[in-house]
Amino acid sequence: MQEKVILVTGGAKRVGAAICRRLHAQGARLIVHYRTSLNEAKILQDELNRERANSVALIQGDLLDTGLLPDMITKTVDRFGQLDVLINNASSFFPTPLQQCGLEDWEDLIGSNLRAPLFLSQAAAPYLKKRFGCIVNIVDIHTERPLKNHIIYNAAKGGLLSLTKSLAVEMAPEVRVNGVSPGAILWPEDEAWSDETARQQIIATTLLKRCGEPDDIARTVQFLIADAPYITGQIIAVDGGRSIHL
Repeated sequence: MQEKVILVTGGAKRVGAAICRRLHAQGARLIVHYRTSLNEAKILQDELNRERANSVALIQGDLLDTGLLPDMITKTVDRFGQLDVLINNASSFFPTPLQQCGLEDWEDLIGSNLRAPLFLSQAAAPYLKKRFGCIVNIVDIHTERPLKNHIIYNAAKGGLLSLTKSLAVEMAPEVRVNGVSPGAILWPEDEAWSDETARQQIIATTLLKRCGEPDDIARTVQFLIADAPYITGQIIAVDGGRSIHL
């Protein structure tokens, strides 16, 4: 991990920030992407740069604007001279019941969860191949267990799962591409997920009978980058066993 250059989309908070902290602690240099979370991004940047000067830079961008994505890759390489790892973590998440969803919802959820990872990977490919680098996509266990009233999100993450495997085929042998599928790690921030009874019902469906931590995802991402040279095209569920619990 030492001196690797890693671009993390949506890296300013929540799971993305946990990934950044862990990889930085192992010696990586980071480009932390954010869309609107400027304050959180600056706080994270200052924290990590105090630990190791000039090791973290920020990049702002709306991933729904596909035309901007190649520029994000170019700016990363211009800043640090190389790109070793792309982590597609940024994600939109909100309900879209079948009879209420529309094209705007489709553009948002497909755009952030599927289209942006594809075109960022396309732009990053030449640089990653030079470095024999890798891509890690943050998927979701709901590709296997669809979440009711989230039909577009489920489809988008299902597409990301397939994209992960397809990119592994397209980018071999120089670049490895894998995914991590979180289960109950952090609850969504919207009020609909604040009901404690509903949360406990979800926890009860995990084999380990507890929530995970953001660092559980970060450790798995670290493993796929640094300790898995013969793994590509795979999706690792980090979900306390929920995805196999009937």
